[in-house]
Amino acid sequence: MSGSIFSLTRLQAQFIKEILSVLRDPRSRMVVLVPPILQLLVFAFAATLEVRNVDIAVYNRDAGRWSHELVQRLDSARFITHVRHVDSQRHLHELIDRGDVIAALAIPVDFSRTIAAGGSGRAQVLADGRRSNSGQITVAYLSTIAADVGAEVVPDAQAPNPVVVRHWFNPNLVYRWYIVPGLTGILALFSALLITSLSIARERELGTFDQLLVSPTSTPEIIISKSLPALAIGTLLGLFMVSAGVFLFGIPFTGSFGLLLASLVLFILSVVGIGLMISAVSMTQQQAILGAFAVGVPAVLMSGFATPVENMPVFLQWLAQAIPLTHFLIIVEGSFLKAMPPGDILASLWPLAGIALVTLTMATVFVRGRLQ
Repeated sequence: MSGSIFSLTRLQAQFIKEILSVLRDPRSRMVVLVPPILQLLVFAFAATLEVRNVDIAVYNRDAGRWSHELVQRLDSARFITHVRHVDSQRHLHELIDRGDVIAALAIPVDFSRTIAAGGSGRAQVLADGRRSNSGQITVAYLSTIAADVGAEVVPDAQAPNPVVVRHWFNPNLVYRWYIVPGLTGILALFSALLITSLSIARERELGTFDQLLVSPTSTPEIIISKSLPALAIGTLLGLFMVSAGVFLFGIPFTGSFGLLLASLVLFILSVVGIGLMISAVSMTQQQAILGAFAVGVPAVLMSGFATPVENMPVFLQWLAQAIPLTHFLIIVEGSFLKAMPPGDILASLWPLAGIALVTLTMATVFVRGRLQ
């Protein structure tokens, strides 16, 4: 190898070549740029745990006031599309078995009479266990409606002091306020992972990797030139998604933009190291894409995006701490809604810096092994 070990001129040429490779290749351009933008717009509305537009079956054997009041409350509930009235328990079970309704309410014949006598009327709720999460949420909604009817039954003088619930940081429980900041991290993760995973694999598939081996380019220059395009594009996509959350979806941003930007850069750097390792062991671009998804999907599932990390077994909780998305989600969600103090951000920032150092070091070892 002639010349110096590190040259800014060669590094600049390599960087421009990598950027042009991503932008000129239709496959890379489609995989990296278009899906994150479309997914942000689609998932912001589709990825929700709220239950809406469901059908409920009602088998009402009571002709009294309170059963009619309960059914009327169900008819006016916004999350229910249609209340299906049935005339037998068997028909009730059939609707649930076929999946036509998510839950069913069976009101006994003495429901109103028991309430009039000063007792507590009881109705049976049957939920579709095949849709366990939606079923549980629907049961919670139905319990709230029943509690409202119960509040009318008890006179105000005898009613206990009500408990006033205030939802901190998200007063109206707008689910999009939670989902969009999380999507910022997830989509930036896959973008940076795919760009770096395809970099060396593309060179090998196109036959230009051998030319790279005999060129005067040093190993540090190759690694940096492969990292910078993913860092630049991933950071820009992340900033675009943050801007979309603020200006398009109207999510309040109350934190420090500077600390969020620093966190985003460290997050992308840690992902770049993982992507370079995948690219170094992949012989084709198809293998690189499969490898990126094989790493990315478990990372999302274990990051705490959908389920709390605390609910996982202890071993998986420790493993989740090695996933950069786990720490970035804490920062980005806290920056949007709760004005997370700088001290709390730094508590999640230093693990990101450590993960980035480890992944980039391992990537250097993997790439150097391929170059020798």
